[in-house]
Amino acid sequence: MSGGHGAHVDGENKGVALLIAILALILALAETGAKNSEHESNFANIEATNLWNFFQAKTIRRTTLQTAGEDASTRLPGITDAAVKVATEKQIATWKANADRYETEPETQEGRRELMARAKTAEDRRDLANTRRHHFELASALLQIGIVLCSAMIITGIGWLVWVAGGLGVISVAFSFIALFAPNAIHLF
Repeated sequence: MSGGHGAHVDGENKGVALLIAILALILALAETGAKNSEHESNFANIEATNLWNFFQAKTIRRTTLQTAGEDASTRLPGITDAAVKVATEKQIATWKANADRYETEPETQEGRRELMARAKTAEDRRDLANTRRHHFELASALLQIGIVLCSAMIITGIGWLVWVAGGLGVISVAFSFIALFAPNAIHLF
């Protein structure tokens, strides 16, 4: 096969080919980071949505009990039968206790206050994952441009394209590190 078409690759093209391989490796890692961040964002979003739905259900239950208690309280003075009056007062107290429990239930973390805090935590995780994903996607785009520039250099022989591609590779590595270690340091989107 010696001397066949494409068998000879000069040193400069070998260097460019190696740069393309390195950029492609970094691209694969950046794309993996973006995909993992997207999955984390989706999971956190689902969790937040479920928690907010649970919060809304607790709100409806609490409002129903409060309304029933208020309604019974307004009718209480008109009740003349002592046994009925005692039973009604007991029921009003039960409704009030349940409404209070729906507001806050620290032992189960299922009161409205606790659900709200949990939902906001899930939203924060979602937002952080989205920020990470944006940084990884920017890194991926820069790497893809770098690979294209390297390929263009091989075709055209314009040497400075390799330097630009290498610079884009360095910038993309920086964005990948930002995505991993300090995603909130830079907000682009």
